[in-house]
Amino acid sequence: MITDALRVFATVAEQRHFSKAAELLNLSQPGVSLHIKNLENELGAKLLHRSPKQVSLTEAGSILYRHAKRILFHYEEARQEIQLLQDEVTGSILIGASFTIGEYILPGKLAAFAGQYPQVNIQVTIGNTQEIIGAIRGNQLDIGFVEGEVQASADLEIIPYMKDEMIVVAPSDHPLSQSVVVEQAMLQNQVWVLRELGSGTRAFSDHFIQETGIEAKRSHVFTSSQGVKEAVAAGLGIALLSRWVVRKELAAGEITELRIRQLQLERSFSIIRHKEHARSMAVDVFLQKLLFGKKEG
Repeated sequence: MITDALRVFATVAEQRHFSKAAELLNLSQPGVSLHIKNLENELGAKLLHRSPKQVSLTEAGSILYRHAKRILFHYEEARQEIQLLQDEVTGSILIGASFTIGEYILPGKLAAFAGQYPQVNIQVTIGNTQEIIGAIRGNQLDIGFVEGEVQASADLEIIPYMKDEMIVVAPSDHPLSQSVVVEQAMLQNQVWVLRELGSGTRAFSDHFIQETGIEAKRSHVFTSSQGVKEAVAAGLGIALLSRWVVRKELAAGEITELRIRQLQLERSFSIIRHKEHARSMAVDVFLQKLLFGKKEG
């Protein structure tokens, strides 16, 4: 089918690499190469400049890429309209989510959706906020869920989703855990456990520490929220995390919330989409269900 070849070509053009495109499309690299070769033979023009490290579009390839995106977009619209006639939601959804949302919020939402629409295949990629934004811009995902502020740009559609409460947590035997209310000054010269650069949680933590003028005694960095809270429970230091992340540990008494006087911390969760990414009925229905039934937590 010509749309299959165009989809392969567009993915190679966006990834600038045959093997990366093959991985995303679940095809073999020779299969991807065959699609491109058939297109070049059919059109009588070279579409890609090939090098050992990456590929780039020829002038003919640039023309085809522009039209291929439009063809794929209209084909997807036609497919959705036909599915509406059948009154059945099918297809697939490629979701990207930053760690807090992907590990603590989405699973329950997806379970409810999958129960109602069993014909939809769902794949979730979890990474930090910057990784998910990059994947959306690279057309590798249908929708993304990210933490914190997302800078407005011409290529991204940003949909506010929900608010998230951030709290400071400490080991249960930490000296500050004995205080009913903690003054901000008492957070000076503490050991902090942080997420890696690029994560929404790290950006929020850095902003909080800078705005309050807190000096850290030292800090330790983990590449997941799970690692951060395990480090806190083990006595490594204090951390700023979403309440979603630590609800079970707080209830079990494994860590303690430090209630900071006159301080309530909150950040935004957003849904992002690429403005030129083909829409699908499955994605639209999923977002309708998600936004209609959302609850702030």
